[in-house]
Amino acid sequence: MFTLDPSFIGKVWPPFMWTVTIVAAIGCCMGFKEFVWFMSVGYGFAVMCIGIFHLIFGLINHSLTIATGIISVLFIIYGYRLGGYILKRELTNKTYRKTLESTGSTKAMPIPVSIMMWAYSMWMYTAQTSALSYRVINQAKDNVFAYLGIAIMILAIIGESTADHQKSAAKKINPKRFCDTGLYKYVRCPNYFSEILFWVGVTVSGIGAVQGKQWIMVLVALVLITFVMYNSAQRLELRQEKNYGLDPEYQKYSDTTPLLFPFTKQYHSMKVYRD
Repeated sequence: MFTLDPSFIGKVWPPFMWTVTIVAAIGCCMGFKEFVWFMSVGYGFAVMCIGIFHLIFGLINHSLTIATGIISVLFIIYGYRLGGYILKRELTNKTYRKTLESTGSTKAMPIPVSIMMWAYSMWMYTAQTSALSYRVINQAKDNVFAYLGIAIMILAIIGESTADHQKSAAKKINPKRFCDTGLYKYVRCPNYFSEILFWVGVTVSGIGAVQGKQWIMVLVALVLITFVMYNSAQRLELRQEKNYGLDPEYQKYSDTTPLLFPFTKQYHSMKVYRD
């Protein structure tokens, strides 16, 4: 008969992690106002709150290392930028708001469903940031992998910010045309790719700090966020096919530019079929 070893739970999800989960719950609770915010605005703000918590905890306990401090600050920057950008877009961009309404994303959900999504979201964001939490729990010293991960995280933040700015600028010039300038020359979803890259950086930063079975939580979270981003890229591709599929320029662009991963030949998802 299968039994779960209590020591496994204590090692992978010790009391400190439960505290981080509560912080994540506070950060994403706005999903009760708009269900989709659990996985969008609340996502960004939950990561930001977790970064703030780790920074304050380290300062109070005099345990803050240089790498831990930098990673905490990057969580704050990443979360604030992402959550703020999405919130501003949803509140001010009427076209985007209509798109959400047409997909049913703004539809109110029963309270039990919202509670289940809230529980999943707080777990997910705790798991995604767990490499930093385990660094604190294990009192790990800074190493080369911590700084390599930091470099990747910074690159990802720059990439995501640049992609969002380039798309906004292109839409101001021609709102009815797809964006194929800047980073979009190399990949059709550079913001989603940068999102994956950020969490790859977080994972790399945990090498030498995360111990044994704790890697299960870190790697499961990385796989899940990669799946979420790929699914988001698929949904975006379907919308673009609907809007621009008959445009010869878009057909050429989408047939020669990778969907999610640069310098690959994965041009279309399995959901897109063109006659």
